[in-house]
Amino acid sequence: MEQTTCPKCQGKYVYHDGLNFVCPDCAYEWSGEEENDTEEKVVKDSNGNPLQDGDSVILIKDLKVKGSSIVLKKGTKAKNIRLVDGDHDVDCKIDGQSFSLKSEFLKKA
Repeated sequence: MEQTTCPKCQGKYVYHDGLNFVCPDCAYEWSGEEENDTEEKVVKDSNGNPLQDGDSVILIKDLKVKGSSIVLKKGTKAKNIRLVDGDHDVDCKIDGQSFSLKSEFLKKA
C-alpha cells in the first residue's frame, strides 16, 4: 500500500476515516478520488464508444435549445466536435450555430 500525504500541508500522518482521508496536522479532509486528477477524463457517447476531438456525431433524440425556439432534430449530424470540461462536454457547430451538448444524447458517426 502506498503512503498517502495530505494535499494541503503534505503531512505524512494521514488516516482513512470511512469515505474520506483525514490529516491530523491541519484537519483537512478529502476523498481519495482527488489524487487521480492527472488521469484524463474519457468522454463516451450513448453507446459507450469513446469520443475524441474532431469526431462526427449524430443526435439520438430531439433536443430543445434552452432559451430559444430552436429544436435540434434526431439524426442531425455534427462534424468536427470539440471535447470540453463540464456538464455539457461536447462543443460543436450545427448549421453554422455553436452548441454545447451532453455526450449522452450523441452517437459516434
